[in-house]
Amino acid sequence: MSPDVDLTLPRPGRHALRDRLLRLDSRLFEFAAERDWPFAEPVLPRLSRGANHGVLWFAAAAAIAAGRTPRARRAAVRGIASLGLASLTINTVGKRSVRRPRPELDPVPLVRQLKRQPITTSFPSGHAASAAAFATGVALESPAWGLVVAPIAWSVALSRVYTGVHFPSDVLVGAALGAGAAFAVRGLVPTRDHAVPPGLPRTDVPALPDGDGLIVVANRASGTASRVHALLDLLPRAEIVECEPDDVRAELRKAAARAQVLGVCGGDGTVNAAAEVALRHDLPLAVLPGGTLNHFARDLGVQDESDVGRAVRRGEAVRVDVGRFTCGGRRGVFLNTCSLGVHPELVRERDRWAHVVGTWPAGVLGALRVLRRERHPLHAEVSGRAHPLWLLFAGNGTYHRLGLAPARRLDLADGVLDVRVVHGGRGPALRLLAAAAAGPLTRSPVHAAVRVARLRLSGVTPGALLAYDGEVTEVGGELTLEKLPEALTVYRPLASSR
Repeated sequence: MSPDVDLTLPRPGRHALRDRLLRLDSRLFEFAAERDWPFAEPVLPRLSRGANHGVLWFAAAAAIAAGRTPRARRAAVRGIASLGLASLTINTVGKRSVRRPRPELDPVPLVRQLKRQPITTSFPSGHAASAAAFATGVALESPAWGLVVAPIAWSVALSRVYTGVHFPSDVLVGAALGAGAAFAVRGLVPTRDHAVPPGLPRTDVPALPDGDGLIVVANRASGTASRVHALLDLLPRAEIVECEPDDVRAELRKAAARAQVLGVCGGDGTVNAAAEVALRHDLPLAVLPGGTLNHFARDLGVQDESDVGRAVRRGEAVRVDVGRFTCGGRRGVFLNTCSLGVHPELVRERDRWAHVVGTWPAGVLGALRVLRRERHPLHAEVSGRAHPLWLLFAGNGTYHRLGLAPARRLDLADGVLDVRVVHGGRGPALRLLAAAAAGPLTRSPVHAAVRVARLRLSGVTPGALLAYDGEVTEVGGELTLEKLPEALTVYRPLASSR
């Protein structure tokens, strides 16, 4: 045999494998086109058109957010954010990387075909990616809403094959990319369940299986009716007192005089008032989040009535630190933050406009109005030295950043105040933005940060505004900020039982 003869059989290369997969994809497409899909004709083409430009998903997000629970609002926002990332990825990278032509429409019955055919390339399916991204994003934040959205998302993905505008592999890959986008968003902004739970010292509290002995004061202005009624389903013998904002403190004092456990439902300001009363009467506190932001409940790890009900029934609680400010003969407490300078002005402006345009738009409007004003920096003395300040922020516990999420605390009993200072000087807006971008515990000519258990200021400009847990008051002269370590007992389901 001649040594020049090569009897080795050729191995199938990447192109041969790709061709086989494409042929299989085409056969599956033709198989789907030839099948009779019961009840699909009046539904799937409409769903496919409705999902154009994300219109269906924006409407779904609005419907979910209308549920008025914090978890539902977070689920809606996460779904839209996931959809946005998926659409951006598909339209900038996916479609341009693989320029696959659309399927031939010959095997697809005319009644199924869309009146306006898409003109972009076929691979991957943007509709399937958006559907999967939205449904996965919603489910990561709220599994219950995820179950509602999933069948719709699945139907939209199927509709792209049913109407003949995509091959099955376009839809499968698009859906996978969409789900991946939702998990990528979670990596940037962790969900409450995915974030590390706060490490807190356990303590003994009464277990109230039916809620007997629990009195919950609910702030009507926070829209808490549905939440407290849901809590009553879990704790039928609990007592609910609904009142207007001006009556909250009086009703809390009345409840504390006869309650075994003091409960509260409202935003951070309402929870602050309840904490002050609970401290004075040495009562454990049960917090049902009912406001817009709910910073304390979020960092505590209490999301809704199911968490509160489980903790109260089982007698599970932790001890948390409380911040306290003293100015002259007046004292107040804060569970989240206390601040001087620009931030209290922003809080006041936000509250002025919130009832007109809503809390979040009011916050943006307030920031624009405050930063455009001509002003002089606040003055205070620290360790005998005078300092001009644009902002002094003291957090009850160390604030951390998780991905690109807003700062939050992982430990509500760490014994320190997280103090951030933005020094006075020219350009308050630029200095504030620089401090926000730099993150915690940095030092520069613009800003500084320290962690201390106590901070004493003197020579504070008379009439300076101080904001604490969303409330605003005036201070001046000598001001002391300090920690009360593990002073408050709060019901919270233990991590092992969540």
